[in-house]
Amino acid sequence: MDHIKKLRAIQEYSGKSQSELAIVLGVSFPAFNAWINGKSKPRAKKEEKINELYISYVGDKSISSNKVDQQQEILQRLKTKYKNPFSLIYSRKDLYDSFLLAMTYNTNAIEGSTFNEPEVRAVLFDDITIVNKSVREHQEVKNHQGALAIVMNFLKNDNGKITEKFIKKIHSVLMNGIMHNGGQYRTHGVRIVGSGVVTVNYMSIEKSMKIFVNNLNKKPKDIVIHIAKTHSDFEKIHPFSDGNGRVGRLLMCILAFKYNLMAPVVQKGKKIAYYKYLEESQLYNNDMLLVSFMYDSLSEGYKLLKD
Repeated sequence: MDHIKKLRAIQEYSGKSQSELAIVLGVSFPAFNAWINGKSKPRAKKEEKINELYISYVGDKSISSNKVDQQQEILQRLKTKYKNPFSLIYSRKDLYDSFLLAMTYNTNAIEGSTFNEPEVRAVLFDDITIVNKSVREHQEVKNHQGALAIVMNFLKNDNGKITEKFIKKIHSVLMNGIMHNGGQYRTHGVRIVGSGVVTVNYMSIEKSMKIFVNNLNKKPKDIVIHIAKTHSDFEKIHPFSDGNGRVGRLLMCILAFKYNLMAPVVQKGKKIAYYKYLEESQLYNNDMLLVSFMYDSLSEGYKLLKD
């Protein structure tokens, strides 16, 4: 694929203007406009930047085992440097607030919230009402704040075994004031918008969730693969009418902290790739793409710990 097609795909999936993408790429608007219209070609370093941006927004099905090996090495170095990320975050308000902001902003943005990060910060820490934003969007911010607090207290005080009751509790807090049946499994069919994945029949949710929770609590041989695979399984079950993505990302957080990893931060800007890799796992049982994505998301989480 040439740079023109990549730039056009980036603009389509990111929703950014040419001026905004020019700033991201560190070039002038005329230069970017010339590239996307085929009037000039970017130099090698800018071509690399375009490739990185393309993968972030659109995804990359050419991920190799060598790349995963490199990601494992990076994670190992981070694990050596930060031996217990949960304790570090729990003991420092500045780190907790940064973590809360990153998790809340990104998880809600992935689900369609129009709040930008400064607006989320204002709602979380200053209790400010953002003009021209819906009541639901404000509620989503506060609900996620409460749900994350429950997750952190669970990790601090419990033995770490996740139950269906606890998963339902997370969901009820996330959906408080948003849907009437928060914390209850759906009683109807549902489709994942834009995906060919068939979710579990609602009559089989109870059985599927018992199997899921049992697998979730098993001690894994490889924690990153376990996080990726169980997340894929949960989203395919899709046990609730709404809020499954938010619950699933909090479950990833629990697993990561439980095994002394930093929680993965799935960035809003990588939403398309995230969905594509989930679908690849769910439809074709190909987990390598999602596993690689989890390594990147873990690395994003570790960035919050840097002084």
